[in-house]
Amino acid sequence: MGFLDRIRRKKVDDPDQRRRNLLAHGRITDGVVIDTDTTAEGGEIAYYVYTLNGVDFESSDLLTAEQMRQPLKYAPGAKVGIRYD
Repeated sequence: MGFLDRIRRKKVDDPDQRRRNLLAHGRITDGVVIDTDTTAEGGEIAYYVYTLNGVDFESSDLLTAEQMRQPLKYAPGAKVGIRYD
């Protein structure tokens, strides 16, 4: 594999690695949970909105086991800290 092939190659996103990177180096802003949903595998997804530099963003994240043990903290309307890069 040549040098240019390595640059062009798509990166495979590892959610756990991304989470570790955000915990170590990410910035923090305030957000609000707008909805939650349950996956077929029994996981829970939190949908949230946050504002950066006057622009509103909407995103979602699969909650960790630790986060799922605190359901009121991630209920719709709850204020949460959002880490971003």
